[in-house]
Amino acid sequence: MLNRLVSPTVAERLERIDVPFNRLGLDPLGISRRHLGPFLSGLELLYRRYFRVTAVGIEHVPSAGRAMVVGNHSGGLPVDGGMVMASLFLDHEPPRLVHGMVEKFANNLPFLSEWFSRVGQLTGLPEHAVRMLERERVLMVFPEGARGTAKLYKDRYTLVRFGTGFVRIALQTGTPIVPFAFIGGGEALPVVYHFDLLAKVFRAPYFPVTPYGLPLPLPVPCRIHYGEAMRFEGDGTEPDDVIDGYVKQVRDRIAALTEEGRAAWEAAR
Repeated sequence: MLNRLVSPTVAERLERIDVPFNRLGLDPLGISRRHLGPFLSGLELLYRRYFRVTAVGIEHVPSAGRAMVVGNHSGGLPVDGGMVMASLFLDHEPPRLVHGMVEKFANNLPFLSEWFSRVGQLTGLPEHAVRMLERERVLMVFPEGARGTAKLYKDRYTLVRFGTGFVRIALQTGTPIVPFAFIGGGEALPVVYHFDLLAKVFRAPYFPVTPYGLPLPLPVPCRIHYGEAMRFEGDGTEPDDVIDGYVKQVRDRIAALTEEGRAAWEAAR
């Protein structure tokens, strides 16, 4: 049944990703080829037809081996995460499967939590991140966390406080950091208010409210701007001030890519 929902493009590219599926279509992390097919086919439709995403600098993501793609968060819902996954699967050569770190509240959603794990999106715990990188995968990180997607429309291109754990993990595992900026998320889902009562009902960090009421994204063209890989010296046990300095360098680079992407986005409108 699920195989009928797989596009020819996704089926072909699934044959070329560097994931060691066994004869049952499972890899050692429990990722399922059968689930990936329809999931990535859905992302393909959103990426190509709905958000019409343009990816710039995608060649900066390594063709093989471990990498950490790190970017800004915005837009009320994690549209940016899905589109980054789609870009590296559909537009990168060879195709690469991106693993995201899911907010812990998603574990409260039985159906979605199972699907997340089957398509390689695991709860955002340090041990999960290290395990992915040690298996030479691509890890996607949003250091702003839920604070990023919770930004209101007026703050959509600001960067809130970054966590520091991603830098320690990158150092511990010897992983290059590829910064990126996602442009258009705030316009696709303009959040003007947080409905705290509904957030409590769903046990979510927030519940976004848009000018048109529903938290459904609009078909706004989006862009992803990837920058050159950044590498830092250390093993992850450095003092906080050293780590903070590395985090600032990544944050500053994402801010610069955001301005570059916004200028290109405005020019293309």
